[in-house]
Amino acid sequence: MATAPMFDSAGFSLISLPRHRPATVAAIAWERLAQPEARRLREFGFDEGVDVEVLHRSFLGGGPIACRIGRMTVALRRRVAAAIQVAPVAQATAGESAPGDSDRR
Repeated sequence: MATAPMFDSAGFSLISLPRHRPATVAAIAWERLAQPEARRLREFGFDEGVDVEVLHRSFLGGGPIACRIGRMTVALRRRVAAAIQVAPVAQATAGESAPGDSDRR
């Protein structure tokens, strides 16, 4: 019997991440993955604290998910992506200005 990952309320599964929205890997439920899958994720660089972005989902949402991690694009099975918890990347605070913004008088 498969169990749901024990993710806290601050994050959500990678399969729920909207396309082209950067996020940070918050946790990976390694126990839900087969040893070769876990090894492959580590080889790709998936670990807590790494930035990730969903680039593409297969038609009708049943197949793999294309993700960017660093400068590499990888395809993950939905079952594997479901074991990865992500948290949205923090947006710039309201008091900060974008580079190049300045008062012009």
